[in-house]
Amino acid sequence: YSLFNCNLNIFWETMSSLNVSAYIIPGTDAHLSEYIAQRDARMAFMTGFTGSAGTAVVTQNKAVLWTDSRYWVQAERQMDCNWELKRDVSISSITAWLIQEVADSDGIAFDPFLFSIGKAANIPYRNLAPANMVLKSLPDNLVDTVWKDRPPVPSDVLIRLPDRIIGRTWQMKVEHIRSQMRDNPYKPTAVLLSALDETAWLFNLRGNDIPYNPFFYSYTLLTLDEIWLFVHKDRVTKEIKDYLNGSCFQANCVQLIEYNQVRKMLSDYLTRPGVKVWIGTEYTNYALYELIEKSLTSDYSPVLTSKAVKDKTEQRILREAHMRDAVAVIQLLMWLEKVVPEGKETEMTAAKFQKENRGPSFETISASGPNAALAHYSPSNETSRKLTVKEMYLVDSGGQYLDGTTDITRTVHWGTPTDMQKEAFTRVLMGNIEISRTIFPSGTRGINMEMLGRRALWEVGLNYGHGTGHGVGNYFGVHEWPVGFQGNNIPFREGMFTSIEPGYYKENDFGIRIEDVVVTVPAPTKYGHNYLTFETVSLVPYDKKLIDTSLMSPQQLQWLDLYYQTIRRLLVPELDRQGLTEEKEWMLRNTEPLQRSTASAAMSSFSLTFTALATALIHDFI
Repeated sequence: YSLFNCNLNIFWETMSSLNVSAYIIPGTDAHLSEYIAQRDARMAFMTGFTGSAGTAVVTQNKAVLWTDSRYWVQAERQMDCNWELKRDVSISSITAWLIQEVADSDGIAFDPFLFSIGKAANIPYRNLAPANMVLKSLPDNLVDTVWKDRPPVPSDVLIRLPDRIIGRTWQMKVEHIRSQMRDNPYKPTAVLLSALDETAWLFNLRGNDIPYNPFFYSYTLLTLDEIWLFVHKDRVTKEIKDYLNGSCFQANCVQLIEYNQVRKMLSDYLTRPGVKVWIGTEYTNYALYELIEKSLTSDYSPVLTSKAVKDKTEQRILREAHMRDAVAVIQLLMWLEKVVPEGKETEMTAAKFQKENRGPSFETISASGPNAALAHYSPSNETSRKLTVKEMYLVDSGGQYLDGTTDITRTVHWGTPTDMQKEAFTRVLMGNIEISRTIFPSGTRGINMEMLGRRALWEVGLNYGHGTGHGVGNYFGVHEWPVGFQGNNIPFREGMFTSIEPGYYKENDFGIRIEDVVVTVPAPTKYGHNYLTFETVSLVPYDKKLIDTSLMSPQQLQWLDLYYQTIRRLLVPELDRQGLTEEKEWMLRNTEPLQRSTASAAMSSFSLTFTALATALIHDFI
């Protein structure tokens, strides 16, 4: 509901008492998370708008929301008449409006915990300066003063990952980060960790505070001889305390400090002589940064760059999670193929198809026909359409497994696709394959390969408006920075996982996206060394009804047939183990070779089963 219907007068009074003429409310939390808990949804509480991207500004006589084109219709529906919608998400639009509307040069305020120091949210500092206007930092959030029934911090206790899926103990990780501190020529004395996945990774801990993400509210200050973990201490069980401090030496003893004491304790640490704090600017909030006089900054903390490279255990279990997830996606696609012709299923019922995991890693995108042309659409009671054999269907789903996070998109057609749909799908597939099969020197940035995913589309004047891929974690966030194909992603190294997801969206007609998760692996070359390529770990076939092989090169067809052989090799034993005979036959039908010349290389159902059985017997014997 909109705050204007109940508590606006109180909010105005609070602003007046603090000499605030305008107050900025971003849609994030103190850790600059992509997904936020309900208690941090201040923008939604103020405006009624529940979209994931936007910035609100309240003055003494106006209220304005800025959001991007994905959410214009939603915002207009959810906000009441007191709010004005700006169809522009740029910071320059917000600052230009502030300069025009606010006369008091010192009256623009914000919560510094909700502003980053490395992203666009802090550009107002530079944009407002020429107009002799500045932002006033108020660490006590003004929205919280009127949000009387604000949800509390979840009471769930923290959990530790099982030893069987941990390749590096938390002590090993701490020592690895400390070694980077000692080797750094600028000699930092501490590393400050602000992103929620940083602390969770460092200590091999997980929580349940954030939707779709197994995180918990936390900060960490790691020095060369101390460890300060800021957390809600009443949620730390005796088992976790023993796990962190059961047999520790002084430098590896974890001091548990209340979460809300982070500013005070950081201030105390900064009074020590000669200290220098290493921070990653992308995820450190301004409330902590403004305390620090001497710092070493990098885009990402050494924890985020270390976490990006999975060790052998993490690689193995993440592959296993994708194998189990592939079985679930195959079950969904096989079921839809059966029931859609009956005309009873909808986008909503398809989205609710159950996977056996610890929950989804994001809200499932289940979209048919024109809804699929909205790249980030998720069905609701108001928008859900009936599935039909006459339209294309796109499903983008992911799961949180104890050993890995998954994300996969498949686009299918149960009837007869048009020539345009087949060509668009094939060209999206060609882009996926071209990135997947490329060989590149270790240290290459994703942005330098990204156009490979678009080239086949560009050749006929098509394109897509979203990113081409993002990192994926081990029971973490589905969009795991800093890996991917954007300009601010770090260079690829062996052991990094990323999605590859080109697409095409024809407005009011259909949408196509093909998304796979891949891992960087060594690529043998004739002359050079230290080269990499991508190995696909998503294991679900593409809809062959939508593939026009005449558009594809022999190399692309060869890659696709080899990928289908991999699906067969890995999934036949898993489907047999689960007793899923019908699913196995569906998979085998949909992974038949596209190049007839390679048909002899394709295994039959019998030979695959026999090979899997023989391999298992040999393994057991050894």
